[in-house]
Amino acid sequence: MNANDIRNKYLKFFEEKGHKILPSASLIPENDPSVLFTTAGMHPLVPYLLGESHPAGKRLTNIQKCIRTGDIDEVGDNSHLTFFEMMGNWSLGDYWKKEAIEMTLEFHSKILKIPLDKYAVSCFVGDSDAPRDNESFDIWISLGIPKERIAFLPKKDNWWGPAGDTGPCGPDTEMFYWTGSELAPKEFNPENKNWVEIGNDVLMQYIKNKEGVYEEAKQKNIDFGGGLERTLVALNGLDDIYKIDLFEPIIKKIEEISGKKYSENLKPFRITADHIKTATFILGDVKGIAPSNTGQGYVLRRLIRRAVRYGKQLGIKNLTKEISEVVVNMYKDTYPELDTNKEFIFSNLKQEEEKFEKTLEYGLKEFEKGTDAFTLFTSYGFPFELTKELALEKGLQIDEEKFNEEMQKHQELSRSSSSGMFKGGLSDSGAENTRLHTATHMLHQALHDVLGDEVGQKGSNITSERLRFDFSFPRKLTDEEKQKVEDIVNQKINAAMPVQNAILSKAEAEKTGARHFFDQKYPDQISIYYIGDSLESAWSKEYCGGPHIKNTSELEKFKIIKEEAVSLGVRRIKAVLE
Repeated sequence: MNANDIRNKYLKFFEEKGHKILPSASLIPENDPSVLFTTAGMHPLVPYLLGESHPAGKRLTNIQKCIRTGDIDEVGDNSHLTFFEMMGNWSLGDYWKKEAIEMTLEFHSKILKIPLDKYAVSCFVGDSDAPRDNESFDIWISLGIPKERIAFLPKKDNWWGPAGDTGPCGPDTEMFYWTGSELAPKEFNPENKNWVEIGNDVLMQYIKNKEGVYEEAKQKNIDFGGGLERTLVALNGLDDIYKIDLFEPIIKKIEEISGKKYSENLKPFRITADHIKTATFILGDVKGIAPSNTGQGYVLRRLIRRAVRYGKQLGIKNLTKEISEVVVNMYKDTYPELDTNKEFIFSNLKQEEEKFEKTLEYGLKEFEKGTDAFTLFTSYGFPFELTKELALEKGLQIDEEKFNEEMQKHQELSRSSSSGMFKGGLSDSGAENTRLHTATHMLHQALHDVLGDEVGQKGSNITSERLRFDFSFPRKLTDEEKQKVEDIVNQKINAAMPVQNAILSKAEAEKTGARHFFDQKYPDQISIYYIGDSLESAWSKEYCGGPHIKNTSELEKFKIIKEEAVSLGVRRIKAVLE
């Protein structure tokens, strides 16, 4: 079974069960500072899991492109990836545990034809916050899963959330597939690596409040997630994720341009393939992130440089564009934005690869001066393996233990900054976040009023203290322009304008002229938030799921605190409400 088969079968199955198909959201989360990238299908749906009404209804499904950078250093083994696709289906206060579990099992056993003698599940064992999930256990038993194949596991294994400090959360029940060549053991032991997780129904029945107490939620949600790549590995009986059809052409290309075999060079092949694929998706996203030294741009730079470094071990120079072309061709039918943005992808990869070549040259000079291995690696991006080789040539010893200790500290810092920059975010949906969300819309419109339609939104990010807005514009703003933008926002605040919502079909939404990302795929029903008495005469209107305040007067006073360059042709404004 190949990736396209599973994608199509999954979406068709849940559509027939009354779910509306949503397109994949951007890899760059909108207004959520708690993570750098979209890490799961539920990520863009947080406002709706909290109770906002979704324009497409209460049953939703999609396949979401995701990036997880927490285990970037694990990539190189047979199972870790940074980019993956997540199959997801949701019930927003509609069906509950019984229907969710029944649908999951029907999809796995009837559609994917997984035999029950290779199937096992886990449920939440219970603790002082929430009781043992006997309800899920009883449902699985009633569906024919023997009790020996059901494991009760603690919170670290069978609990999700909340996404921020507070919000929806709950136990989950996970599904496993036996990949061993021998018969599956009668009893399910989650420690046995032949059992591969292929799905997870999160049962959001609680809300964690500010006091840390778990209360029963008014709106109970279901959130199913299943990794496409992992499912392919299990169904095809593979012991290596890089042998699935979503990697095969990339691995072949690396073999062709290196003249080496994958089977004899596993780690460098895997890192090069995974990192260039992920870099291609970040660069090809509608929000067009470029390499930089902060946030998403820093992760992108690290991925490209790591790929180049391992490509060098395979004897390849100028490798990024050739491999990226394969990725674009493989995925362009599923994710057309890659084809649309291919020039941006290829030019940034080439530029970053050339920059890294210079870094390596500079690193060599620093090495000659006696700079230590850890500083060479962290400050100059100079690979440790290369430092070690050079030291051996000169008969020098490198304290590898000290280097590893320093690296461990560095990785812990880097891991925490990759998985979350700030506490909070829209997942907490506090009053301050909601006010700043509306202020971001107002800033966007004021920039258009002052600078014209050369302004294009690139992304936004909100904490409970400030908003950040990135937009395309070719030059620095003058002090006068910044003042004008600030004045317009404050005039609209003082005018006490209503903030309203309309849900329209895609065709009707496009006719309104509401602002949105033009390359992004949108669902059939669109939510538009607008500021003014009517949608036709509104001063600001944007495609957006919310949440927002009810009236601009709730914002009191708006102030721009900084305007700066992010990358070529992209500016950033940081602002606060006083």
